[in-house]
Amino acid sequence: MPTSPPSPSPFPSPTPSSHPSPPPPPSRLSRRRLLATGGALGLGALLAACGDGSSNEDSGAGGKGDGGAWTFEDDRGKTAEVEGGRPKRIVAYISAAAALHDYGIECVGVFGPSKPVRGKPNPQVGGVDLDKVTSLGSAFGEFSLERYAKLRPELLISNMFPPPNLWFVPDESKKKIYELAPSIGIKGSNTSLLDPLRRYEQLAKALGGDLSSDKVTAAKKRFEKAEKRLREVAKKRRGIKVLAMTGDGDNMYVAVPDSYCDLNYFKDLGVEFVEGKKSDKWGFWEFLSWEKADKYPADLIMIDNREQALTPAELAKKPTWRRLPAVKAGQTLTWSMEERYSYAGYAPRLEALATALEKADKLR
Repeated sequence: MPTSPPSPSPFPSPTPSSHPSPPPPPSRLSRRRLLATGGALGLGALLAACGDGSSNEDSGAGGKGDGGAWTFEDDRGKTAEVEGGRPKRIVAYISAAAALHDYGIECVGVFGPSKPVRGKPNPQVGGVDLDKVTSLGSAFGEFSLERYAKLRPELLISNMFPPPNLWFVPDESKKKIYELAPSIGIKGSNTSLLDPLRRYEQLAKALGGDLSSDKVTAAKKRFEKAEKRLREVAKKRRGIKVLAMTGDGDNMYVAVPDSYCDLNYFKDLGVEFVEGKKSDKWGFWEFLSWEKADKYPADLIMIDNREQALTPAELAKKPTWRRLPAVKAGQTLTWSMEERYSYAGYAPRLEALATALEKADKLR
């Protein structure tokens, strides 16, 4: 295991070059498996082994629409083109599938963390019914090429942290994966949250989503109301310093706010963040040993809520964590750092941050 992570992730990837640029921590190495299929099989042999797609995994999905080619330009500047009209057989990274679900677009397959987290629904799943989709794998490197081929995909969608790599698409098998269907990447780092929100809105519309439905318009109104409230609260609560972090057994990782689209956007609304210093070339985190966890005074701490990060209960076992003024004062809140990029997904996050700011006392 490398002594210094080769990516912005606090936890190393399966190989130093497999995915050089994701911000969130993939599963710990002890939980990972390398891709089991695709390496030994050529693409033709794999497709032959998959048959005509009539397995149970294939049920319940529509075919291509009528008409000319469907196209969409992604955040890599690449145009995905699907002959015969709008793609129906969509496979997406789990939070991308969750965002599309909020617009009425359903996927046939997903990949990335979707299993329950400590007995509760995974926060990245959103409203996706996991019983109705095929999972290609949950951990980093577990993208099943064989299952993917059986789905006869028409379109692959994932986020990018930053471009050009698609998050959770393994480097060692991406060539075969990209040969099976056009792909779309949406940028989720070093930009404002408003950008991926807008891009998923555009993508959903292109895929046939109804942006004028009551559900969609209500979610956007709630987001806009929450945005206004957070801006007002941040103005009233100037001087309250917020720190966003994740942790493992060895280190506490302090976020570099401009690298994360949500923190970047919260800053635009007036929230004052502790500015972590870039510890590697990717620039997503400052790595602090637990002995140095008190480097930055903070009044409010946002704690990563994903499966791979230490929970508040696990963090409480670290003496330096327990001594942090914000922790002692109970001034912490959940940071859903891989929330789905939809207004329905982020409205509650803005509301929660505004409420936490309103209640927080200045501790420095």
